[in-house]
Amino acid sequence: MSDLISRDALDLFIQASYFIAVILFILGIKRMSSPVTAKRGIKQAGLGMLLAVVVTFFLPGMSNLLLIITALFVGSLLAWISARRVAMTGMPQMVALYNGMGGGAAATIGAIALYAGRDYDTVIMSLAVLGGLIGSIAFSGSLVAYAKLEGLVSKTMRFPGQQFVNALIFLGAIGTGAALLLVEGYPTGLITAFFVLSLLAGVTITMPIGGADMPVVISLYNALTGLAVAFEGFVLDNPAMIIAGTVVGAAGTLLTQLMAKAMNRPLSNVLFSGFGDTGGSAAEGTEGNMKETEASDAAITMAYAEKVIIVPGYGLAVAQAQHKLWEFCERLMERGVDVKFAIHPVAGRMPGHMNVLLAEAGVPYDLIFDLEEINAEFDEADVALVIGANDVVNPDARSKKDSPIFGMPILNVDYADNVLVVKRGRGTGFSGVENPLFFADNTQMVFGDAQEVAGKFIQGIKSLAD
Repeated sequence: MSDLISRDALDLFIQASYFIAVILFILGIKRMSSPVTAKRGIKQAGLGMLLAVVVTFFLPGMSNLLLIITALFVGSLLAWISARRVAMTGMPQMVALYNGMGGGAAATIGAIALYAGRDYDTVIMSLAVLGGLIGSIAFSGSLVAYAKLEGLVSKTMRFPGQQFVNALIFLGAIGTGAALLLVEGYPTGLITAFFVLSLLAGVTITMPIGGADMPVVISLYNALTGLAVAFEGFVLDNPAMIIAGTVVGAAGTLLTQLMAKAMNRPLSNVLFSGFGDTGGSAAEGTEGNMKETEASDAAITMAYAEKVIIVPGYGLAVAQAQHKLWEFCERLMERGVDVKFAIHPVAGRMPGHMNVLLAEAGVPYDLIFDLEEINAEFDEADVALVIGANDVVNPDARSKKDSPIFGMPILNVDYADNVLVVKRGRGTGFSGVENPLFFADNTQMVFGDAQEVAGKFIQGIKSLAD
């Protein structure tokens, strides 16, 4: 009787702990939706994960504890070191990589269940196969996204009939997965073929997707990883995995929809259509010439303005110029200039990239505005300063029907009285789509590394006080 009570008490403790962990996950994700509470949200979600991991050791029948503890120690150490060392420019790659690890872990659970040939019921084995398929695609696809962002592979890789080949591989993975549920004994060769095709599907689906679509792809694979974790939670009969995976999958799905909407493109277009691989030169099909100005002159123009709206892009992150830019903005505000930051939902290489960048520099949250909040103010601005952004400020999205970005909501920087664009060179940028804004009558270009240019901005405004 005492043993029975002890087992019941232990089961109650485990389930109650998982419930608390899930509550912490949900509250953490909720608080991550606002820059003001995001830091607390990350800590709460992390505490929930720690609780779930510790409680798992109390599950009856746990074995290989030394192996598990060793893996936890090595994984935690590697994550700590890499997270401490990663630069802001490498954050999208890290997000893609870590997201892929989650998908890979879920796929591994499915693989163990299938290779072991355990006598689960049909529903559980179906979820193991489905989680293995989705997790494998998220794993290999996220690794390809990482390699693209890191510059290890070409931004796009396309060939004639690619969509047909992709469809064959994907259908092959589904077919072998279905066959596993229909044949007896779970043949090892069939299981191996299933996972090879699933991993290959993630690679072939992601390879043709252009760099400009990476924010959408990363959020999509985040959703798939969450879904795979939820499915494999049923396989392990682990409620924390089921609920946490479902929450992450739902959040990732909503984020993917919002990102696709921000580009005014259906998800199918992102996955199966080329974008930004025109290969043309910056001036091809564009009338006029770029008008260059010195950074010191641009600084003086902004110093005497009443309202300046700043649009950050990936070039700002590459140059690690956010701190100097904010120092310059503080000097502008000391002169009474109204300074605001305008953020496009797909600016950068991952969702929220620019918000994180500005927060790192200490920019107050009340100076940062989303597209819908700020767009009506550009025609009131004396100066719009664009730093390292391209597609999100391209007027062709409004007027040029044959442009790859036609219909995409953009920041209306061309409505400002003066537009200053900081660019490293005269090229088309990461996506390869040319931007007529750079040739407009009210636009002046400031060429150079964004950090060096921001330093010259500071020197320029200092010269006015001397």
